[in-house]
Amino acid sequence: MKKENIKPYREDEDTIDFYKLLKEFWDERRFILKITLIFTSIGLFIAVFSQNLYTSSTTFVPLVEGKSAKSGLGGLASLAGINLNGGSNSEISPDLYPQIVKSIPFQKELLQTQLLIEGQASPVSYKWYYENLYSLGVLGNLKKYTLGLPSTIISLFTNDDKNNKITNLNDDAIISVSTEEGKLIKQLENQIYLEVNTAESFVTISVTMHEAYASSQLTLRAQELLQEYALKFKTEKSKDELKYIEARFLEKQKEFQEVQLNLARFEDQNNSINTSLGRTKLLQLKSDYNITFNVYNELAKQLETQRLQVKQDTPLFTVLKPVTIPLVKSSPRRLLNLVATIFVGFLFSLGLVKVKVFYNDFKKIKIRKT
Repeated sequence: MKKENIKPYREDEDTIDFYKLLKEFWDERRFILKITLIFTSIGLFIAVFSQNLYTSSTTFVPLVEGKSAKSGLGGLASLAGINLNGGSNSEISPDLYPQIVKSIPFQKELLQTQLLIEGQASPVSYKWYYENLYSLGVLGNLKKYTLGLPSTIISLFTNDDKNNKITNLNDDAIISVSTEEGKLIKQLENQIYLEVNTAESFVTISVTMHEAYASSQLTLRAQELLQEYALKFKTEKSKDELKYIEARFLEKQKEFQEVQLNLARFEDQNNSINTSLGRTKLLQLKSDYNITFNVYNELAKQLETQRLQVKQDTPLFTVLKPVTIPLVKSSPRRLLNLVATIFVGFLFSLGLVKVKVFYNDFKKIKIRKT
């Protein structure tokens, strides 16, 4: 019987030969050191020339009308014959705030925020600061004329005539944005961070800028503007209804005064009415008076109801964390970035060594076959 030649199983065939791997890296230690030093130099360059950034933030809570407050107000109003049960809730949807921040009118108003910049005698607008005063720095210019060079060249040949024509149109319903404003708006979107915590019902706004005091000023303006837009959005419907009821009330008030005057004048002129025609005329005037008075009285109740409804629909804001001037920069974290760059450079050099070894082995196998 023939014996089969069975090769014994070797455990190291399915495992990594760490000794061989370490030897490959040791043989290429100068190459690894060279690549790591290159990355270290890049990390040092970035750490030295990175501009400081400061982040300021604020947190506030939009207050919601409670049931007890609403029922108490409704009880007082019912004594005057006013019903508040049909009122809307004063709670603001969490989805409203991000939409406001992203809206063009909101961002255009933020561009006009007055900022006190170090070295400037008087405040300047955000737009003027970034168009005339702000410097990109070494890294910013390097990025602009390397990675951003194509877009820079294209912008030189861009025709802005259309933008100029659009801004000359006198149409309040259409919002125009110039090329420069569009760039600044994109920059604002990267500088402003909005967090809406639906579970705890609070809103946080944070702004990151190169100037510490300017970041706190822009944060405060963003908070005030956001609250103004939220108030306007929430109370717009009830205020429009209030204006409509006020107009109808004034019309009916004038009509009631005329009917009241006609009735009084007729009664003064006819102290003793003996004719059927006179009594019929008096009944008609009293009927007009009663109808007009009832409508006038009902409108007066609706007017008071709507005035209370406007107050009820107006949300209040409680500031949990006021805006403060940041004393410590939020970025860059120079030491951490440098260590991360060195680590990435070291791993990259090890990968290059493995690629180099694999390529040399592949060349040897190809030579043997030929």
